[in-house]
This record gives sequence, structure tokens and C-alpha cells, in this order.
Amino acid sequence: MKADEIRGELGHHLARLWRYGMVLSRKHDIADDLVQATCVRALERAGQFAAGTTLDRWLFTILHSIWVNEIRSRLIRQGQGFVDIDATEGQADSRDSVDDIWANQIMARVNRLPEAQRNAVFLVYVEGFTYQEAAQTLSVPIGTIMSRLATARQRLAKDAAIASGRTLAEGDFQ
Repeated sequence: MKADEIRGELGHHLARLWRYGMVLSRKHDIADDLVQATCVRALERAGQFAAGTTLDRWLFTILHSIWVNEIRSRLIRQGQGFVDIDATEGQADSRDSVDDIWANQIMARVNRLPEAQRNAVFLVYVEGFTYQEAAQTLSVPIGTIMSRLATARQRLAKDAAIASGRTLAEGDFQ
């Protein structure tokens, strides 16, 4: 695929890329920057796009790589500008509909998951990636994705049970 072809297809993927940028950064402006950097890198490296690869998976891999590099750079700079996850919780829009309220509660629970589990949940359950595609995007073995998803499901189920006031049996989440 050539740069012109990629340029023509980028618009179809911007919203999904931005959502993933929000999952990673939890900040609108940083998500915007991640998407912009992803688009620039995709156009610059169009020659590296492998035939048989889907464009969206390639773009998600680029975005994830940019994010990881940014985190490493921030850590090297001793945390200047680091996104504090706890400071961003509770900033969801307040909406009137029960569905929106419930969706916000679910997202709040997902946002409390460790980053690795949160990324796996987003890629597989929101974006519809296969386990293999998610593993390739995050540069981890497929078994790691399976483990992260299983652990995330257990934790989310436990949180939901606690929130609803149910009594938990010892084997409920094993």
C-alpha cells in the first residue's frame, strides 16, 4: 500500500485510533497528539506496510508503539508531564439516561484495571481484535493476552458483585 492509499484510508480509522489513545492516556489532548503522530508515522513508513496486514491493526500497533516510547521518555525525564491515572478518574460526563450512567460505571471499573489488562480488554472487546492481533499489537505472547483477559474478567465480575451487594462464594471467580 502506498502513502496516497494510506492517506485515503486514514480518515476511516481516526475515531477508533482516538478511542485507543484515550484508553492509553486518559487525556483528550494527548489522545489527539497520539493520533496525529500515528498518522504522520504511517505516511512516513508506508513502505513498511506488509501486504496481507489490515491497515487498522497496523495503525493500532504504531499508536501503541508511540505511546510506549512516550512513557519511556517521560520516565527518563523523571516523571515530568506524566499522566496521573488517579487524577483523571471521575471525570466522565454526567448524562441522564440509565444506559449512559451504566456505561460510565462499567468504564470506571475498566479504567481501574491495571494498564496491561485495560489495553487487552479494549483491543479484544471494544475493537474486536482477535487474541492473536491483540498480542501482535501489544508485542506479547497470545497466552499473555488470554491471561490478562481472564484476570480482567474475574476482577470486573468481583467488582460488579461487590457493587451489587452480592455475597461471594469462594469458587465464584476461579
